[in-house]
Amino acid sequence: MKVGFISLGCSKNLVDTEMTIGLFKNHGYEIVPNPEEAEIIVINTCRVY
Repeated sequence: MKVGFISLGCSKNLVDTEMTIGLFKNHGYEIVPNPEEAEIIVINTCRVY
């Protein structure tokens, strides 16, 4: 399955997204750079309290 990632917000989100990409790769998912090619899109955003 093809997965695309979008990371929005602070630099910590980018680190979290990169770690999540590694987990998806380790479980056999194909990571695509273009979200239009993805079957699943994961969006990582900051939550402000």
